[in-house]
Amino acid sequence: MSINAHEHGSSGSLESFRTELREFLATNAPAVTFRVGVRSPEDEKEFEELRRWSAALYEAGYYGADWPAEWGGKGGPGADPAEDFVLSEEMARANIPGPIGAGGLAGHAIIAFGTEEQKRRFLPRIRTYEDVWAQLFSEPDAGSDLAGMKTRAVRDGAEFVVTGQKVWSTNAQFADWGYLLARTNPDVAKQAGITAFALDLSLPGIDIRPLREMTGTSDFNEVFLADVRVPADSVIGTVDDGWRVATTSLAEERAGVGAGVARLTQSLESLIDLARRMQVDGRPASQDPRVRQTLARFASRLRPISLMAQATVERRRRGEMRPLDAPIGKLSFSELNYDMANFGVQLAGAAGTLANDDPDAPDAGRWQEELLYARAYTIAGGANEIMRNMLGERALGLPREPK
Repeated sequence: MSINAHEHGSSGSLESFRTELREFLATNAPAVTFRVGVRSPEDEKEFEELRRWSAALYEAGYYGADWPAEWGGKGGPGADPAEDFVLSEEMARANIPGPIGAGGLAGHAIIAFGTEEQKRRFLPRIRTYEDVWAQLFSEPDAGSDLAGMKTRAVRDGAEFVVTGQKVWSTNAQFADWGYLLARTNPDVAKQAGITAFALDLSLPGIDIRPLREMTGTSDFNEVFLADVRVPADSVIGTVDDGWRVATTSLAEERAGVGAGVARLTQSLESLIDLARRMQVDGRPASQDPRVRQTLARFASRLRPISLMAQATVERRRRGEMRPLDAPIGKLSFSELNYDMANFGVQLAGAAGTLANDDPDAPDAGRWQEELLYARAYTIAGGANEIMRNMLGERALGLPREPK
């Protein structure tokens, strides 16, 4: 049954929305093994299941509600941000992944800057997941300093010739299209000479190489571009205006603030349960004063994060977002998440080092995997050091860091 997830616009109807959502999740959730973080499918079967699930989320209106009505959305502002909070919260609570790939990000870029032909070509297939997209922004020497990218796109008649390398490209090994940023003008300020492209990943000259991470899986990829000839009508927006295209689409992508709070709440509850089951000096760890104090500190850090997330949702409803909202949310989540995962491994003792394929691993090896992935959260989306600079310079007005 197709459910319109956004019939409940007022705050008083959020519980009704939550009930409806839980029914949808119980009926349609993908049959995949949950893994912490933003992960790629392990095989083609899992990929097809996530493709089906992603299309179902758009079809039901849980994602893409803020798209124009002619392209399948509701038009206007779309969903109540509080519903977005509930959506991400419930999916995190149920250990269910969101849509696979970067189609939502590319979709917002095409809606805001694409030609009518590009909208007709790409938007319907993004919603149905006939096409899966990957984000091709970061480079080996241009991660947090994205504008320092070196991938070049040189005009040659009706085409651009693209040469360079991208990295940390999640799901690229399964993607059909890439949302690519490349430098088209090296003689201007860094941000001024970048162009956005819709890149057909089946073109000659593209080599996608999965990276094996310490989690044992391959979620990220290197993407090598060797004289790839890209049609000029693949430019999203105008030439040399790609920085504006990228920042606008990133701002339009709704952050799942509820997911972070739900994940931390779930982790704290699981740590308390683990403490009841593990032994310290011959008694349950939950009775040890040091363990209790550590858990209490986690709870005291989680409470303000939850309140900040709720305040962010309310500001978003009023259209009053602040420069500090995203950096402070990312910082507080990623650092508490790391500390909790690290404590989970310590609390499990020597068995905490066992991987998830070992039958003796506590909680099926969850805490080891949580810890191995937790460091990625402090880097992805802008390293925490960069987030602190943004808070100091843009939110607090402190002097810029010397170059």
